[in-house]
Amino acid sequence: MSGKGVGLRPIVAIRAVSRHGGGGPSGRSGPNSSGCWSGRRQGSMAPRYFHMLALAAGLLLIFATVPRSKSQRSRRYMETSRIPSRFSQEESAEMKEALKGAIQIPTVSFSSTESNTTALAEFGEYIRKVFPRLFSTSFIQHEVVGEYSHLFTVRGTDPSLQPYMLLAHLDVVPAPEEGWEVPPFSGLERDGFIHGRGTLDNKNSVMATLQALQLLLIRNYIPQRSFFIALGHDEEVSGLHGAQKISALLQARGVQLAFVVDEGSFILDGFIPSLKTPFAMIAVSEKGAIDLRLQVNMTPGHSSAPPKETSIGILAAALSRLERTPMPNLFGKGTLMMTLKQLANEFPFPTNIILNNLWLFRPLVSRFLERNYMTNALIRTTTALTMFQAGIKVLELVKNTVADDRVQLQVLRAFDPLPISPSDDQALGYQLLRQTIQSVFPEVNTVTPAPVSHNSWHIQARVTQREKLLSRQDPQHLQSPAMGPAVGCLAFLTPGLYCTGL
Repeated sequence: MSGKGVGLRPIVAIRAVSRHGGGGPSGRSGPNSSGCWSGRRQGSMAPRYFHMLALAAGLLLIFATVPRSKSQRSRRYMETSRIPSRFSQEESAEMKEALKGAIQIPTVSFSSTESNTTALAEFGEYIRKVFPRLFSTSFIQHEVVGEYSHLFTVRGTDPSLQPYMLLAHLDVVPAPEEGWEVPPFSGLERDGFIHGRGTLDNKNSVMATLQALQLLLIRNYIPQRSFFIALGHDEEVSGLHGAQKISALLQARGVQLAFVVDEGSFILDGFIPSLKTPFAMIAVSEKGAIDLRLQVNMTPGHSSAPPKETSIGILAAALSRLERTPMPNLFGKGTLMMTLKQLANEFPFPTNIILNNLWLFRPLVSRFLERNYMTNALIRTTTALTMFQAGIKVLELVKNTVADDRVQLQVLRAFDPLPISPSDDQALGYQLLRQTIQSVFPEVNTVTPAPVSHNSWHIQARVTQREKLLSRQDPQHLQSPAMGPAVGCLAFLTPGLYCTGL
């Protein structure tokens, strides 16, 4: 995808999995959360990038079957292993038509209690029709979980290798036709794009993963390492009936995963003006989030004789203090320092000198990042009247900022920042993903770890005497492309840790 010289190519990414679950990797708070470019044009580059996504999934399957070894021979094999990046004309046409067909099924999640179950059932029948080998191969087991989610268990030849999991989700957020260039569930191909809700979030991953496995099976592929493919049906509304049930099922079976691959970040091309070469970002963690309700209770009065302070005025003042008081700058405590160091030599002078010497220029870089709302979100917990993205200590900070006992705070939902997944040379999942990206996109020299921002979470401001919401979640909120609008994760589980959330 490109616009005004900026190219964004979706890839997968990495984050650590929460032990207490939370339902999908993105944990979106409601049907208005857009995930990726939510409104006017959601399209996928039909002729090339869907093929590359399928190729990437296939390469990841190939690479993941290679056992870990410290020998130079094994390391050389993992660095040089390639499969042809060409599909037959018939296969290319089938891939495009399969994606178009998937987009035409309106698998919408409206809320945690309401989904288009007819479309979800239809989608289950559709993947059986399009990918028959997945349902007839002896070493692949298929299960329906939570009525509409799907779990494929692909048994490898070497049971001593720890399995991994590929994640995607079938459901999409609602898409009213107003504002779309084409009907959102048309799957129309125009100007080199396939248009429709789900082309980027996340039916592209669903179809590419299944397509890659089917193409490998046609080529007599038998994996050494076992793996799972989990397709949730309610990720957009927190995955309570899909991802969490799959997680519980695997935990009951004693399954321990090496890593989990999910929807992810982007290859950024032209996003940073002074950076002339494209680079890829793999998300290795996720910011925490909290939903707060601010409430003021006062005895109702009459507008003809108002009190000195009204409940609305008290609440408005509290919200204003929150908006004017940013959370602490945490530059240097996450993955951003590592990202900048790895990109340093790609920048021209003097930026390369500055980024190579952050021990000296850290305050300068920190102030620079604060000046832009996109990069500001990379270095601190962000606050707006419609959103909080937070961690453990946010409630205390909010109380201190509001500094008014008349404003009651109620936590509606929260989770802490997730652990940072390893990205060093010994991190199997990260290195497999890096090799896959650079095999499919040879023009990418730099692959860096990055944080992933949670979708919009909100503050409800409530005055009980009128029951009036002063702020609502903004359905048009867009994440920074550097953080990944449609960013999910590749979750990495430490040895001995059960997968209790997907």
